[in-house]
Amino acid sequence: MATKRFNRGVALVGAGMSNFGAFPGKTTRDLFVEAFKDMRASVDKGFDPKDIEECYFGNYSSSQFEGQGFTAPFIANAVGMNPKPAIRAENACASGGSALRLGVMAIASGIADMVLVGGYEKETDQPTEKVTEILATASDNLYENVAGFTFPGLYAALATAYMHRYGATGETMMKVALQNHENGALNAKAQFGKKIGDFIKMKQKSAEKKGKPIPEWDDEMAFLRDPRANPVISWPMRLFDCSPVSDGAAALLLVAEDMAHNFTDKPLHIIGNGIASGVPMHDRTDLTTIETATEAGRIAYEMAGKSPKDIQVCEVHDCFTMTQVIATEDLGFFKPGEGWKALEEGRTARDGDRPINTSGGLKSKGHPVGASGVGQIVEVWKQLRGEAGERQLPGEPTLGLTHNLGGSGQVCVVNIFERR
Repeated sequence: MATKRFNRGVALVGAGMSNFGAFPGKTTRDLFVEAFKDMRASVDKGFDPKDIEECYFGNYSSSQFEGQGFTAPFIANAVGMNPKPAIRAENACASGGSALRLGVMAIASGIADMVLVGGYEKETDQPTEKVTEILATASDNLYENVAGFTFPGLYAALATAYMHRYGATGETMMKVALQNHENGALNAKAQFGKKIGDFIKMKQKSAEKKGKPIPEWDDEMAFLRDPRANPVISWPMRLFDCSPVSDGAAALLLVAEDMAHNFTDKPLHIIGNGIASGVPMHDRTDLTTIETATEAGRIAYEMAGKSPKDIQVCEVHDCFTMTQVIATEDLGFFKPGEGWKALEEGRTARDGDRPINTSGGLKSKGHPVGASGVGQIVEVWKQLRGEAGERQLPGEPTLGLTHNLGGSGQVCVVNIFERR
């Protein structure tokens, strides 16, 4: 099969997001307005929102989280887009990445010259048990969630299989959490902008305030090993192995490549876009890899004319810590079974040779499901433009990648961006 190429180049000229976290009293509309304003401020030469021709929004389940279905026209109205076409993309946790795919296709096909892409989710108004129930609807209701599988359980099966085959341990996953919280502590928009050491101090202050004995741990790893501080959620995964329940929104402005310099002298060119779908987890023959990620990556690399060694900035879908390790192998950065070793050697840290999730990832930045894939792109935008502040990678990186999973990995979207 011939390598696919866009009929017309597509550029990213603006990217922004709301804070990620828990925001009682706010709706997805409120959060998206914040993201839209942040995106608008990022467009160096400005733009007239009236020139936007199409809107594509990623959202998983506002119908269950907020009791509001049919969100696209309401969100479009909130930022003054009516009567422009507005379409909602639902692809579980890959809804945001799928919305970008639709926006790219609209411009590449010539249907539109300027497109608004967004993502949003408001989860924290529901109790944890209800959130778990809603998210479980993205698993197979014939064979998985009816048998008691929630997403921590599904991804724990992946983690267990990987550990058994390759020798990784629970402490490997703890080191992912350590790394991502180190990065997230430098991200002002992160839900948990704290290092693990900051959580230790919070625990100690809370105990002191309540007049209880002040707990002590020798170091951060001792804290993460302690089942009182870091209880098991679904073995072998503990609390700090799981991304949080989150609210948030993110927004992007896409334009035809030949128009990009009307908006900024530093556009990002979308040179690779791959998406793949796969079988439910119970039908897979290998639980140490997510085949949709490998396939989506292959398509994106071929389209871009790049290989894994070329990528300098990478945001992967770390809904759970072991998923990040598996993603680094699925994307070709490390051989199968070598990703956990690279992590423990510090190679995926911000100062390593293969930095992963400089934003803090979903683990620290937060995981408002429909917004997550778009939020990843905001980080790549900042890094490739040299605007990531304290977490900025050295050497003026020019190539970035995002990896956005849906469900138990039944869908994956991979995008490759280039600053020229």
